[in-house]
Amino acid sequence: MKLVVLGAAGRMGRTLVKVIAETQGATLHAAIERDGSPALGSDAGLMAGIGENGVTIGSDIDAAIDGADGIIDFTAPAVSVEMARHAADKGLVHVVGTTGFEAQDDDAIGNAANSGATIVKSGNMSLGVNLLAVLVEQAARALGPDAFDIEVLEMHHKHKVDAPSGTALLLGEAAAKGRGIALSDHAVRVRDGITGPREEGTIGFATLRGGSVVGEHSVILAGEGERIELSHLAGDRAIFARGAVRAALWAKDKPAGLYSMRDVLGLNA
Repeated sequence: MKLVVLGAAGRMGRTLVKVIAETQGATLHAAIERDGSPALGSDAGLMAGIGENGVTIGSDIDAAIDGADGIIDFTAPAVSVEMARHAADKGLVHVVGTTGFEAQDDDAIGNAANSGATIVKSGNMSLGVNLLAVLVEQAARALGPDAFDIEVLEMHHKHKVDAPSGTALLLGEAAAKGRGIALSDHAVRVRDGITGPREEGTIGFATLRGGSVVGEHSVILAGEGERIELSHLAGDRAIFARGAVRAALWAKDKPAGLYSMRDVLGLNA
């Protein structure tokens, strides 16, 4: 499968180039960076530390996707929305690991999926996190809102620009689904000052940032006299790259539409 990596000179981009080189059935078709990037003209393999691979980092999207089968995208919401439209026009697979979307961005990506793109979109591409989301959903459904309160705690490196993280929101959505409620109506993202007692049925978020932490997430279900904690620790961003490449290979022969990592991993069955 011929794949295009967006943001190829960034941390995730370099990891994706390396993982694609290690994955049977996948090949790097093109590597893209923004206009003005000092990486333009560099060999993508050298940037990734795997030696020359003959793929020069460029900025021409149309040239990059010509002859490609799919795009892997851990960039920014505006870029991902634009790339979804390109994927729809060309009938490509588009794997979206970008986070920080607004509602209108999600709508635009959904429209692209309805218009010919095969899109796999997830707040986290790792196997472990998506399994954790299933467990959170089951726990929230079993325990109910009367006896247990739910808090989502996450920490990432100091360079992360969105909060709560896409993974934290994915876990919050799983908890809300388990309870049969809309997260948007029950999420508490900020507490400051005299807040009063915790409102029953809410799902709280706490966000930590610092150092080089790849990603740590815990969902706490707190009851009277007992507490359950479901956690995932990411020590290497290669887990996200491997999940994204796996998603692309899975989606290659799938009809156009919007999918999640739960679909890729068979966790929606």
